[in-house]
Amino acid sequence: MTDSLTIDANATRWSPGDRAGLPLLVLLHGYGSDENDLFGLVPSLPSGIAVASVAAPLTPPWPAPGRSWYPIEGDESRHPDAVTDAGRALLRWLDDTAADAPSVALLGFSQGAAVSLQAMRLDAARFGAIVALSGYASPGDLPGDDALRTSRPRVFWGRGTHDDVIPPVLIDHTAQWLPDHSELTGRVYQGLTHSVSEEELRDVHVFVEKWRDDATA
Repeated sequence: MTDSLTIDANATRWSPGDRAGLPLLVLLHGYGSDENDLFGLVPSLPSGIAVASVAAPLTPPWPAPGRSWYPIEGDESRHPDAVTDAGRALLRWLDDTAADAPSVALLGFSQGAAVSLQAMRLDAARFGAIVALSGYASPGDLPGDDALRTSRPRVFWGRGTHDDVIPPVLIDHTAQWLPDHSELTGRVYQGLTHSVSEEELRDVHVFVEKWRDDATA
């Protein structure tokens, strides 16, 4: 484990307007992308929330563009410890940048989904909901995993039948792990590749809306 990863707060994109007192949804992009990618989802999300899209702390090897949360090449490819390091970096960013948010939810795509679920495992009480799109739960055990069987944080996991990016062994692991450690809303979209569809966005909108309503009740 290391605390060397740092999320650049200056690179974070925020939804416009006053965010004081609003529930906060944090967007975590995938490998080779950046903070601008998922920010395009803001018009499809419910009103009445603040949105922050963060930039991952690593630069992938040339010639890959953008940023990454952890390596997906070489001997360290998708190593659970690297996913944990990224999750801890996100928690530190929240401490420094969004400690006053009344409720926090995460929405991650691919790598960002894996980091979102790992951050939940590190500090489940911090989050009101997790949206994991085209991603997976990292293998291995963490100290808080047993408690999740009781607290059962709310998780939306969406994936496509034609997604050939996430290895099947990780999908199988996630399909076994999430129902046992969360209040799971699972959706599988026919024909969807490693991407997000309009149908999935409608389902995400409903899920995030429920979190917002509960956070502001």
